[in-house]
Amino acid sequence: MNRQNKTASVRSDGERNTNAKIVDIQNNPSINNPVLSVIIPVYNEASTIDQLLENVVAAPFVKQIVVIDDGSSDGSLKILEKWAQHPQIELLRHSENRGKGAAIRTGLEHAKGQFVIVQDADLEYDPRDYPLLIEPLMCGEADVVYGSRYLSNQTQSAPWSMFRLGVMLLNLVVRLIYGAKLSDEATCYKAFSTSLLRAMDLECERFEFCPEVTAKACLMELTILEVPISYHPRSRDAGKKIRIRDGVEALATLWKWRHWQPNTVKARSLDTSVPCQRSDPMESI
Repeated sequence: MNRQNKTASVRSDGERNTNAKIVDIQNNPSINNPVLSVIIPVYNEASTIDQLLENVVAAPFVKQIVVIDDGSSDGSLKILEKWAQHPQIELLRHSENRGKGAAIRTGLEHAKGQFVIVQDADLEYDPRDYPLLIEPLMCGEADVVYGSRYLSNQTQSAPWSMFRLGVMLLNLVVRLIYGAKLSDEATCYKAFSTSLLRAMDLECERFEFCPEVTAKACLMELTILEVPISYHPRSRDAGKKIRIRDGVEALATLWKWRHWQPNTVKARSLDTSVPCQRSDPMESI
């Protein structure tokens, strides 16, 4: 089924969770009306989470940082608890590991920002790239923005590997089923308005978040803009969790949602009240 929709611009430059334990939620006025909510699922990332949070806090935009410990067993929670009093951070916890998708859905329930982005808890993605993804949304240039690891000319862009071949296969399937041409369907950096992401009624539990939102964005006939981002890949030995089974699950998810019908009332709830702003590109270097 080849759908004619308005996705695929490229720029070169669910079930409610009732088991989330709230460790700490700040009511500080500085995060009551954030521009951006950053959702960070964490599962056994003790070696990187401290540095990652420093990077996210230092990144542009008034933001709310929603961190969900997904049943970590390596001491990640103890590190996170040291951040619990930070005025920008809301810390949530699943008592057992439920999966990245479930953690994202928990975080989305608590998101206060007009826009939302998912941030992995490792150091593969650089929060200094947030303006590349959020400013096109603020300026009405796209409905959804994907940060592509394969459009960058930087030397540390994603290398050729079995993982990259898997992403190419996902891109091909998206084009065949939904008619959208993408260079990086599986990127972690996907930015939306919060209301739009909620309108998708996510059901993801594990790594199927990416194919679910891609399928639903296409079926909602949204404009997807891809922008190049920096990327610092890590190996399985360094903690990378994606496996072949996750690729198979992603393909199954793209097929599963091909007949999904969007809720048109929810789809019209987009909020564009934040004025268009462009940052100095040197500020994020």
